[in-house]
Amino acid sequence: MTINTDKEDVNVTGDSRVIITNQPGIHENLEEIVEKHLLHRSQKPFQAHTEQAFAEMDALVKAHQGDVILDSCCGVGQSTRILAKQNPQALVIGVDKSAHRINRNVDELLHDDGAKIENFHLVRANLNDFYRLVDQANWPVTKHYILYPNPWPKSKHIQRRWHGSAVFPQIINIGEQIILRSNWRLYLEEFQFAADIAGVLGDISAITNEEPLTPFEAKYKASGQPCWQLLLNREYLPFI
Repeated sequence: MTINTDKEDVNVTGDSRVIITNQPGIHENLEEIVEKHLLHRSQKPFQAHTEQAFAEMDALVKAHQGDVILDSCCGVGQSTRILAKQNPQALVIGVDKSAHRINRNVDELLHDDGAKIENFHLVRANLNDFYRLVDQANWPVTKHYILYPNPWPKSKHIQRRWHGSAVFPQIINIGEQIILRSNWRLYLEEFQFAADIAGVLGDISAITNEEPLTPFEAKYKASGQPCWQLLLNREYLPFI
């Protein structure tokens, strides 16, 4: 593994290492893993701190009249703030497992008129539980972002990637659009493959001159690494 997986310690420099994997392509067992998880949903008990965090956010979602955007694995929340600025009428919720990361101060974003960005919330929660709670509650999420997830590039760790995890059926069921970004194209190809098994289609494209959404994206671009986006569309699909 040649990538820093600690989301709190990312500096925008040009020394980001390239991901190295022992996989020649999409994991040979991924189809079997995904089909198993689609047939047998996780029944693991919810952690109390995540249930409490979800209840607080659920009350906000129910009171909100506009779009809801979910920013998973938000780290220090830079992406959450940017998405909130780009979507001023939306309720943007950023979720990360680390209280230290989401409580870190980042540059304060302002609207063009100088007003503070306030249409977002950062919450500490275990996403394996949070995803299941969101799915149960049928949140009206319009866009679901998973930006630069930990890739776990060794073949033996396939089930630690989101598309190989037991919670994948809930992940793929959240959001009219699901947007992933990565500097490891194979990760997105695998997620696209898994989504197709679940009946959700999408396309991968290169990220060119867009504003970096996360410190990771800025770091990879500064290192000259190409970054990619997978856009999955669920607008016209019934809930799985």
